[in-house]
Amino acid sequence: MTVTEHSIDADFVVYRLEEAGMTLLALPGTGWTTRLRSSSLEIVRTAVEAYGWTEGRIRPPAPSSAKITRMDEAMGLIPLIPLDRYVLRRVVGARSLVHPITDRHLFPWRRLGAALGADHKAVQRWHAQGIALIVQALERDNKMAPHISA
Repeated sequence: MTVTEHSIDADFVVYRLEEAGMTLLALPGTGWTTRLRSSSLEIVRTAVEAYGWTEGRIRPPAPSSAKITRMDEAMGLIPLIPLDRYVLRRVVGARSLVHPITDRHLFPWRRLGAALGADHKAVQRWHAQGIALIVQALERDNKMAPHISA
């Protein structure tokens, strides 16, 4: 199912960007390397390690290829904000990062405000302006809207 230009609004764009941020953060930080071919696999050294008694970090499941494709589509929306509005790009990009397990933003409004040296209310306005620019660009460019799947 594809989305028409009439159903693209700010809430939809924010939802898609946050979904993309969750997918991005759920991707494994490491993968198969050529080192694996040249060295031996790490073996279990003790019985405690064999039965999972060590504390490990909880990782979200690896996202499906469909979610990764949706992530690529959604992250492709950020360049619709003009280059001269780079602060808006940074705010929208940072705000899209949502932890896949806790569903909390990695950069709350106040932390973004402190990083940019601005009030958190100003950062909220900038985010809304950035999202509005994306929506305007999607409405202006009708051929791009059908490529964003729901």
